[in-house]
Amino acid sequence: MKLASYADGSRDGHLIVVSRDQTQAHYATGIATRLQQVLDDWGFLSPQLEDLAVQLNHGKLRHAFAFEPEKCVAPLPRAYGWAVVDAEGGVRREAGHFQGSHQPLRAPAACEPALAVIAGDLTAASDAASALDAMRLLTFAVDWRLDGELIATHCAPLAVTPDELGEAWAGGRLQARLVAQHNGAKLDPRDVAALPGDALARLARLRALRAGQLAGSALGGLDLPLAPGDSLRLDLKSTEGASLFGAIDIDLAPAAV
Repeated sequence: MKLASYADGSRDGHLIVVSRDQTQAHYATGIATRLQQVLDDWGFLSPQLEDLAVQLNHGKLRHAFAFEPEKCVAPLPRAYGWAVVDAEGGVRREAGHFQGSHQPLRAPAACEPALAVIAGDLTAASDAASALDAMRLLTFAVDWRLDGELIATHCAPLAVTPDELGEAWAGGRLQARLVAQHNGAKLDPRDVAALPGDALARLARLRALRAGQLAGSALGGLDLPLAPGDSLRLDLKSTEGASLFGAIDIDLAPAAV
């Protein structure tokens, strides 16, 4: 299933289910209003959301509406933590505050994409197989750093269960293509791969994790000459060209006059 959170004036947004083709959506009201509620009671609530998703995909929901990604906040705006594991196994921990996919960036900064796994409860010293069992949803996130300091983290609109990823997901590994457009001009796509179970296990090496923790697998930084007023669109796609999590599509604040 594919989940998102629509902006509604609250800090966490309102949980919605999104169709497989990302054209339709339906509020999850009656099951849960926030994604954290689902993570806290995954075994009971997620099957109900799956049923709702099946009905939505078959066009059987009378109150379905057109999905508009620009109305989304991050799927889980206030996570219990955010940490990115790099290719060498180093862990960089940050506060778990995420901006939506269309919120502006206030200054040009270094762009660091990551595949993010949203976890359920996980005991300390869990191995990669146990971490995969605790994996609930995947999404796409981008950290922005200015002089080494994190100034923002943007998150794609969709958080999806691994079964929605098709051939891009096999054996606990994501194989995808990072596609970028800078000021409307397409950049050369880059093939990326990630093992989110390994990243989650690394994060749980010394301490237990609670439902709502996000762990990122670094996908390699992008060397982009960003300037005030620029626009940037980033998307993780399957090899067939399908967007896996929806695009992060942002504008940089113009230069101060």
